[in-house]
Order: sequence, then C-alpha cells, then structure tokens
Amino acid sequence: MSLFSKIASDVAMAANAAGTFVVIALIAVVNYDIIARGIFSKPFLGAVEVVQFSMVLIVFLQLPDVIRVGRLTRSDGFLMLMRRRKPPVGRAMSRIIDAVSALFMVLVAVAIWPEFLEMWETKDFFGVPGVFTAPWWPVKLVIFLSACLCTVHFILHIFSQTGDDAPHQESGS
Repeated sequence: MSLFSKIASDVAMAANAAGTFVVIALIAVVNYDIIARGIFSKPFLGAVEVVQFSMVLIVFLQLPDVIRVGRLTRSDGFLMLMRRRKPPVGRAMSRIIDAVSALFMVLVAVAIWPEFLEMWETKDFFGVPGVFTAPWWPVKLVIFLSACLCTVHFILHIFSQTGDDAPHQESGS
C-alpha cells in the first residue's frame, strides 16, 4: 500500500505542477490580450475561450493534490470538536465523509467518461469557427482522470487516519 500511496501522491503533485503551468500560460494569454488590445487595437480573439478552457484544467489538475494534503475547503468545526471530545466518533465521521466524497468522485468519473468518448470520436470543438476553436476531449479527459485520482486519495485517507486533528496532512509539497 505504501508504494501505491507514493505513486498516487507523485501523480497528484505532478498534476498540481501542470495546473500551475496552466496558470502561468493563462497569465501570459491575458497579458498578451491586454497589451495587444491596448497598444495595437488587435485583441487575441480566442482569449475568452482560452480562459474558459484553462479554468477547468486548473481546477481539475490541482484538485487531487489539494485532497492529498487535506486542504479541501470544508467546514470542519463540528468534526474537529468530535475528534477532541470523542476521538473514535470523530475518526468514524471523517471516514464516512471521505467515503461519501470518494463515491461522489466515482460518480463524476462515470458521468464524464461517455462525454469524453463522444468528444474523442466526434472531434467536437468549442469556440467560434474561423476565429478560435479547440477540442473538448482534453478537458473531459482531465476531469475523468482527476476524479479517479481524487477517489484514490479519498480512499487512502479512509485507511490512513490516525486520530489527530488533521488526519490528512502529509509533509512535503
């Protein structure tokens, strides 16, 4: 299980790094559009489409690592209170939350897979034809793979909880 956990962690960190590169590319596109629009009156015509495409990529590339390190935004007040007052109940509740979260990610993966296959086969594009278009399938694939990796990390959390106030925290990153 340790090797599997290490591989899942490494993949999540690599996806997070890829998401960071998408952020940098997005900054470059937006800055280019601003400069081209302001100085040359020639905006980058695909800027809106690139921003839409990039936002989905950023979220889903970085989500598995956020889950891995236990930084997913949620309200933990009651859960932390239970961990302090009744540690076994708090751990059980945390495992249940992780199990439900894993199930939700499985549902996302199952729902997006047929969409990915359809986009792959039809070569469906988004954007404005003749101005800027990009294929949908890479976004659908990233969502699918991210949901699968998120599921893995939620399951790893279920089996690795120790009972402290931050059972998902790992050193590094």
